[in-house]
Amino acid sequence: MSELDAAGITEPALRAAYNACRRINAHYGRTFFLATRLLPPRTRPFAHALYGFARMADEVVDNPAPGTDPAVALDEVATLVARVFDGDTPADPVLTALADTVRRHGLDRDLFDAFLRSMAMDLKITEYATYADLREYIHGSAEVIGLQMLPIFGTVVPVEEAVPGAAALGEAFQLTNFLRDVGEDLDRGRLYLPTEELAAFGVDRELLEFSRARGLPDRRVRRALAVAVARNRAVYRRAEAGIPLLREESRDCVRTALVLYEGILDEIVALGYDVLNTRAVVPRRRRLGVALPRLLASTWSNSRLRLRS
Repeated sequence: MSELDAAGITEPALRAAYNACRRINAHYGRTFFLATRLLPPRTRPFAHALYGFARMADEVVDNPAPGTDPAVALDEVATLVARVFDGDTPADPVLTALADTVRRHGLDRDLFDAFLRSMAMDLKITEYATYADLREYIHGSAEVIGLQMLPIFGTVVPVEEAVPGAAALGEAFQLTNFLRDVGEDLDRGRLYLPTEELAAFGVDRELLEFSRARGLPDRRVRRALAVAVARNRAVYRRAEAGIPLLREESRDCVRTALVLYEGILDEIVALGYDVLNTRAVVPRRRRLGVALPRLLASTWSNSRLRLRS
């Protein structure tokens, strides 16, 4: 039985829309896509739809089509989202799948509005002085993703009790992105590492740009990044504490995503914190080593359940 059949998605255009989101997830989100294989088939399409929308908006901001204004394009996305919450179904495949996911799971519009606000911040703000200043951006760009996923994953406690863990998961992933992508973000004119915290180690934007241009790691940069990695790991521990609050069938997916994404921090450390010129990537063998045993166990469990039914 296909994922779409298991999810009760039967209308041809809607199936095509969800398949489009699945392809986006498979192409761009290798770690998350691998983790979604551990979800029950009936749940996966909705996770793909939410990922597809987030990637769509992110691409509008980070990789605008030649000759387009990203601010105008983002406004157009916001208009489409408003239509979704007004009960309409836009023709765009990603928005078609999103509209269906929103209605099936009663997702909160505020989460999408916050996400779009953070995407707009990327068009105006190039750096943040303190972590407190960065909080609004992290909430909208990352924490809300965890909160959007929460109704998809389900909980064994009242939803509000699982909110801190879900938000921490989004925050942890985003902090890892900031660390992994320092060099690429600098090329876009952005710096997400708080400048006052960097200054405590004698680091500023100019030093980071110099180090990237020359390919020369700097001990001051390494020290600043080591502290940021330690903070990131503490957020992962908060996120990990929320996993038992999720529905049992969703826990392996979230735990796998957490282990693999935190593994990027291990790779950053192994590189000597040289993230300005090298992209830290979890090796394929490690990703499979973490996910494959759980995937095999999940497949066996699902097969036994089907035989009993």
